[in-house]
Order: sequence, then structure tokens, then C-alpha cells
Amino acid sequence: MLLLLLLLLLLLVLVLLLRQLLLLLLLLLLLLLLLLLLLLLLLLLLLLLLLLLLLLLLLLLQVLLILLRLLLLLLLLLLRLLLLLLLLLLLLLLLLLLLLLLLRLLLLLLLLLLLLLLLLLLLLLRLLLLLLLLLLLLLLLLLLLLPLLLRLLLPLLLLLQLLQLLLQLLLLLLLLLLLLLLLLLLLLLLLLLLLLLLLLLLLLLLLLLLLLLLLLLLLLLLLLLLLLLLLLLLLLLLLLLLLLLLLLLLLLLLLLRLLLLLLLLLLLLLLLLLLLLLLLLLLLLLLLLLLLVLLLPLLLLLHLLLLLLLLLLLLLLLLLLLLLLPLLLLLLLLLLLLLLLLLLLLLLLLLLLLLLLLLLLLLLLLLLLHYY
Repeated sequence: MLLLLLLLLLLLVLVLLLRQLLLLLLLLLLLLLLLLLLLLLLLLLLLLLLLLLLLLLLLLLQVLLILLRLLLLLLLLLLRLLLLLLLLLLLLLLLLLLLLLLLRLLLLLLLLLLLLLLLLLLLLLRLLLLLLLLLLLLLLLLLLLLPLLLRLLLPLLLLLQLLQLLLQLLLLLLLLLLLLLLLLLLLLLLLLLLLLLLLLLLLLLLLLLLLLLLLLLLLLLLLLLLLLLLLLLLLLLLLLLLLLLLLLLLLLLLLLRLLLLLLLLLLLLLLLLLLLLLLLLLLLLLLLLLLLVLLLPLLLLLHLLLLLLLLLLLLLLLLLLLLLLPLLLLLLLLLLLLLLLLLLLLLLLLLLLLLLLLLLLLLLLLLLLHYY
């Protein structure tokens, strides 16, 4: 019985030991399963993190591509603006060339008019010389016929009086011609003065146009620089916002401390660099604004001074024209009167010459009748 009891006890102990071993084995299996589940979860988390990083990288690449497209569009717009400016400059140069050609044509026309006036004067002088030659011939004829004409004193006295009148008329004509020449010279001088003044005005206008163009170009360049700086600032601000978003996402999503620390350090360095760039750009903007503020009053003063000079020159020209207009009108009236007098004198000379010729013919007839 005792042996049986001992055996039963041993069996019970064995059964208990087996149960405990089974329990231990089950616990070990459960632990292993839990470990496997944890590993799977960690792998899934790592995969999710990698996917999120890839998505963020893709988003960044898209944003960068969009920004690059915008920059390219801005560059194209700037190039178009520069081309338009170049076209405007070419048009201005063409206008200047046309103005120069017109000035040359005007000068040529004036020269032609002067040449025509000189030719008219030469023709008048030739006519006068021919008349003088005719008179001299008549005088020679009279001298040759003096022994025959001594008998006819009365016609000779008449002829002498007519000759005196002719000489006086010739002297008057010469004086009138001299006066005409003087008046023409005065008119030419006045025209030359007016032309010089007009040329000076044109040169001043051209200089003013060139100065205005230079000022416009400077202002456009400054505005372009300001636009570029503003665009860079906007880009840097966008990059800062993107980096801040990345920081937030990394702080929320990443679980590994080492990676978090490294990424945070890199992002902080990038933020510091971007802040430094922003500060530099702000300083450049302030310097440009100061330059604009300093240059704009000077440019306005120069522009005002040039406008004042132009107004003064225009006033002087108007005064000169107002002063010279009565003189010119008087000179024109005198010229017309002198021309009328010359025509009248020429008519009188022609009549006197006809009378002289008739008298000479009569004398010759009388002589012929006397001898034959």
C-alpha cells in the first residue's frame, strides 16, 4: 500500500511537472508570437515611413518643377521686355536719322535758292553792262560824227542832256543795285542765324531725348533688379515653408531618435543658411531703395534744369523772331519798292535809247541829205 501511495504521489508530481512544462512551452510560444508580431509591426512602420518619405520627395520634386517653370516664364518675360526696349531704341535711332536727312534737304534747298538769287543778280549785271556798252558805242559814234554835227548844235545839246539824264539814271540804278545786294546779304545773314539757332535747338532736343532714354533705362534696370530680388525672396520663403512642413512631418512621423536628430540638425542648418540668405537679400533691397531714393531727386533736378534751359532757348528764339519780323517785313517792302523802281528805270532807259536811236537816224538822214 505504501508503495502504491508512493507511486501515486510520484505520478501526481510527474503530472504536475508535465503541466508546468506545458504551460512554460505555451508561454514561450506566445512570447515568440508576440515578438514576431512586434517585428512585423516595426517593418510595417518602417515601410510606411519610407513611403511617406518617397511621397514627400515626389511632392518636393513637383514643387521644384513648378518653381522652375515659373522662373523660366519670368525669364522669358524679361527677355521679351528687353527685346521691346531694343526695338524702341532702334525706332528712336531711325527717327534721328530721318531728322538728319530732313535737315540736309533743307540746307540743300537753301543753297539752291541762294544760287538762283546769285544767278539773277549776275543776269542783271550783264544787262547793265550791255546797256553801258551800248551807251559807249553811242558816245563813240557821237565823237566820230562831231565834226559833222557841229552845224547842228541844238540837236547835239538835246543829245547831251539826254546823255546826262541817262548817266544819272545809270548812277541811280547802280546805287539801287548796291542797296539790293546789301539787303540780300542781310537777309542771308539773318537766314543763316535762324538756321544756326534751329540747329542748336535740334541738338539740345536730341541731347534731352538721349538723357531721358538713359534715365528710363536706368529706372528699368533698377526695377528689374528689384523684381528679381523679390522673386528670390519669394522662392526662399517658399523653401522655408516647405522645410518647416518637413520638420513638422518628421517630428510627427519618425520614431527613430537618431534619424530624427540627424534630420533635425540638417534642417536647422538649412534654415540658418536660408535665414542668412534672406538677411543678405533684405540688405541688398535696402541698399537699392536707398540708391533709388538718392538718385531720383538728382534725376528730377537734371530733368527740371534741362526743361528750364529749353524754355529759355525757346523764349530767346521767340524774342528774336519778334524783333526780326518787323525788320524782315521792312526789308521785303524795300526790296519790292526797289524792284519796282528798277523796272521803271529800265523802261525809261529803253525809251531814252529808242529816242537816241531815232535822233541818230534823223541826224544821219540830215547829213545824207546835206551831202547828197
